[in-house]
Amino acid sequence: MKALLWQGVNELSVDEVPDPTMRNEQDAIIRVRKTATCGSDLHLLGGYIPFMERGDVLGHEFLGEVVEVGSQVRKHKVGDRVVVCSFVSCGRCWYCQQQQYSLCDNGNTNPAITENVWGFAPGGCYGYSHALGGFAGSHAEYIRVPYADQGAFTVPDGVSDERALFASDAAPTGWMGADLGGVKAGDVVAVWGAGGVGQMAARAAVLLGAERVIIIDRFANRLQMAEKYLGVETLNYQTQDVGGELLERSGGRGPDVCIEAVGMESHSTGPQYLYDQIKQQLRLESDRPIAAREAIYHCRKGGSVFLLGVYANLVDKFPLGALMNKGLTLRGAQQHGHRYIPMLLERMARGELVTEHLATHTMPLDEAPHGYNMFKNKLDGCVRAVFEPAR
Repeated sequence: MKALLWQGVNELSVDEVPDPTMRNEQDAIIRVRKTATCGSDLHLLGGYIPFMERGDVLGHEFLGEVVEVGSQVRKHKVGDRVVVCSFVSCGRCWYCQQQQYSLCDNGNTNPAITENVWGFAPGGCYGYSHALGGFAGSHAEYIRVPYADQGAFTVPDGVSDERALFASDAAPTGWMGADLGGVKAGDVVAVWGAGGVGQMAARAAVLLGAERVIIIDRFANRLQMAEKYLGVETLNYQTQDVGGELLERSGGRGPDVCIEAVGMESHSTGPQYLYDQIKQQLRLESDRPIAAREAIYHCRKGGSVFLLGVYANLVDKFPLGALMNKGLTLRGAQQHGHRYIPMLLERMARGELVTEHLATHTMPLDEAPHGYNMFKNKLDGCVRAVFEPAR
């Protein structure tokens, strides 16, 4: 089969690889119909996640059709149209029982790597380095799905592939940020980043009853998209004073909940960007936490900050004093998608949650390297590139 392979820093190729095979009785084999780029993939492409190997298949957000099931799979049959959570979780361990699915004790087949780096191992993730299990990714014609009864979800008949695709990762990740960030009726919510996850976090905040939701970015097309499809307010940090605007729009207090959906390669217009860029390139820090710092500084006293953007290891100049003295609650997580995907599919079926607009560019899998170039460099207004393997 054909697949998109990581061949080194900023090097991708589409090549033939062996078809996936069943490894245990809980597996399913999925024929991929659509698979999307994600901003976190760019950290792999840029070499900021060091546990990649040449020939690894990328991709973790996908939808497809079941073509084979193991003898212990009960919820799915051949021919089912399913969307699959990007994280691999067993559904039985203590963490899964607490609905903290991305922390699954059994989903990561290479736990020693992250145990040494972070103290404990999270669950596994498709196509996201050997630190998170070394699973083959979804930018391929077929993919093996472990624990298929836990991670694959049947798509309702009335929901299109284009909409259901983003129930795999962007929508549940964004919803988790609003949910675990504590958004409630009447809140003022600020979201850093108007990519797929940031837009879904903003929409989740609206649906959870927030009075005002403000999304912050520098790309006009993304901000216009957020206004049009999400019904939220926007700020362009290149042309507006973010701190002053947030105070003005929150009665002088600051947002009740700040959601950071940018991650380890964040940008800014100030000298801190140059500082962080130099330190990251020299490997004196692994991540640029500019958006995380801003979220902490601008959140109201006693408010909540949730980190959705992916971080790998160490940051510099972290405002711990502001966090402690302002009495903030700081949380973060990889997505616990299994908790949210069934509900999100229902909302998609009712028309409450639309996601099709995120797929600004759709192309054959053979053109995936070009798609990633467009996505990385924001060419032609690319928000997400979606690949369709040949059928």
